[in-house]
Amino acid sequence: MHDEERVRTGAVEPGVVPSAPGGSGVVTTVAHTPSGDGGLSPDDLAPDELAPDAGEGLPAVGGGDPLAPAPVRPQTHVLMFCGVHLEKPGLAVPTPGLIDALARVGVGEHAARSTVSRMLRRGTLERHRRGKRIFLSPTPRARAELAEGGERAWRSPVNRTWDGQWTLLGFSLPESRRADRHLLRSRLQWAGFGMLQNGLWVAPREVDVEALVRKLDVLDHLKVFRASVAAPSQVPDLIDDAWDVATIARGYEQFLARWDRPDPLPDAPDDLARQLWLLSEWTLLGRHDPGLPVEYLPADWPAVRAEHVALRLRTRYDRGAAAIAVGLVEHLGGTEADRG
Repeated sequence: MHDEERVRTGAVEPGVVPSAPGGSGVVTTVAHTPSGDGGLSPDDLAPDELAPDAGEGLPAVGGGDPLAPAPVRPQTHVLMFCGVHLEKPGLAVPTPGLIDALARVGVGEHAARSTVSRMLRRGTLERHRRGKRIFLSPTPRARAELAEGGERAWRSPVNRTWDGQWTLLGFSLPESRRADRHLLRSRLQWAGFGMLQNGLWVAPREVDVEALVRKLDVLDHLKVFRASVAAPSQVPDLIDDAWDVATIARGYEQFLARWDRPDPLPDAPDDLARQLWLLSEWTLLGRHDPGLPVEYLPADWPAVRAEHVALRLRTRYDRGAAAIAVGLVEHLGGTEADRG
């Protein structure tokens, strides 16, 4: 269903290495040229965590232990940290502070620095200098798209108000645009589309496709319709063709095995670690759940209980995580314009 995923690696940029505190108090934004279009793509929200041919790519049970955290790449933890604790313009984290946050979820220093370097090159993070100290924050576009992605991730996984309409999308891209084809599929999946057959995708709601693919220069290769199912086709058959519902259900069941407990992740050091694990895993689950109509889901659909658990734990961890994060982040002067 998916092309082989590309591996992105890179050496740490010199500017990422932390320096001793102190300095002038003047903040300078360090310019760099990202690869790609400079925005936060659905790839940043984690298909790299997912095995290319692991069904719908839902998080697997970590380490064979149903109570262990699901495997998550460091960049997803960084994005969750940015989305919650660097939400407001002007907030940034010194490099050692971000390494500290990642260490709490088991990311080693070398992996943390490599992740930061990669996200800087892609234009997801930007650097700021205060004297000899270097700070990191999401770029303005990434901050806006993190907010949008957060809304998508916390949208109810069950569609209780379905109007019977589908968004139907067909596309054909030449082999010379294989990378664009991969990105398009990633964006479609993030928006809740499933592949009905090769080149034909459906979503159980109205989707603003122009906004979804605005950066990809593929509009001339798309055909988009609003449609309903007609005989002899049946909605349950369409759902079975477009999505692996059993795999989606297993993802929520594994989530519940880890999190629907009196003391989830007892080996995690603190609430910041638990918050980052929770947000990362829930975001990955949401990325692969289209939000199917409730009337076509089993009565015991596990996403319903999983949503209640996720919301309850998010509230439970927020205060403790914020108390830790406030010691890691700093305010660099208010608005984006003040940092030039």
